[in-house]
Amino acid sequence: MTQASAKRIKVGIVGGTGYTGVELLRMLSQHPNVELTAITSRQEDGMPVANMFPNLRGHVKLAFSAPDKAPLTGCDVVFFATPHGVAMAQAPELLAAGVKLIDLAADFRLQDIKAFEKWYKIPHSCPEILKESVYGVVELNRASVAKARVVGNPGCYPTTILLGLAPLLGGKPLIDTSDLIADCKSGVSGAGRKAEVGSLFSEASDNFKAYGVAGHRHQAEIDEQLQRLAGGPVGLTFVPHLVPMIRGMFSTIYARILPEARGVDFQALFEARYANESFVDVMPFGSQPDTRSVRASNTLRIALQRPGNGDRLIILVVQDNLVKGASGQAIQNMNLMFGLPENTGLNQVAILP
Repeated sequence: MTQASAKRIKVGIVGGTGYTGVELLRMLSQHPNVELTAITSRQEDGMPVANMFPNLRGHVKLAFSAPDKAPLTGCDVVFFATPHGVAMAQAPELLAAGVKLIDLAADFRLQDIKAFEKWYKIPHSCPEILKESVYGVVELNRASVAKARVVGNPGCYPTTILLGLAPLLGGKPLIDTSDLIADCKSGVSGAGRKAEVGSLFSEASDNFKAYGVAGHRHQAEIDEQLQRLAGGPVGLTFVPHLVPMIRGMFSTIYARILPEARGVDFQALFEARYANESFVDVMPFGSQPDTRSVRASNTLRIALQRPGNGDRLIILVVQDNLVKGASGQAIQNMNLMFGLPENTGLNQVAILP
């Protein structure tokens, strides 16, 4: 038995009744190194998890527990699949007990506290913990994630944009970073598992719309990380859209190639950057990825287009917003934090049709 296969990680999930919560349960129940220890829900206290999510019958035997009853301090790691503000309220007690934290909300994503408070309309209650948190895009921050006690799991839109642009930023200037465009589409599950008019079948089906055009809370997160990658200011126009499908995300990113970089082989650049990444697939040049090719998997696919071999580079990025865009990426972070191969428990093949 190898050291990796022998390691058991006691896992708690706070907020196990939403879409990211059930995705965590689905994948962690099949993870060879995980012992599901606690799943919280104040409303559903005492209800067997499989009663709410019948796909987990025979896989998850736990019942939901109210947060004050759940043995979270006895866990090795706790995932927060909760609204913004919950993780930072519980972080001091859990960290004091030696528990590691992975927050799927925004409490530990933004180092700029003023930006966080502007977009999320709540004060940040633990700035000292925020200072040590790591932004959890493994492909960008692998070494830091491996040493972290607290990880801010990235937003779904930022994951596609950051991985779509990262090979072009830093080092020799290749693109005009003052004028980037990200035209992004998400399935309805990105809005969460809650009763809202905009998420009703008769509202979202047979419909397509933009939202957050005047400003979306993910913009601050994207800007902060792009500026870190580029080493200076970046100008990004980000427009999200709601697509009438359950899950999936498609980001089309437009960048203008600088005159001195027109001879660069961008395909080779992307292939070299992601050659050793388990979950980033750089498709052949000119490919046209679709969202179903990543459905229910932790894979993110990238394809490049350059119409007429001109000065416009188009980066097409697809992912499952609930997996690589949320819960799968969180488990990828957990694996690194506990010294496991980062693909452990995450090799699900996308489902078709």
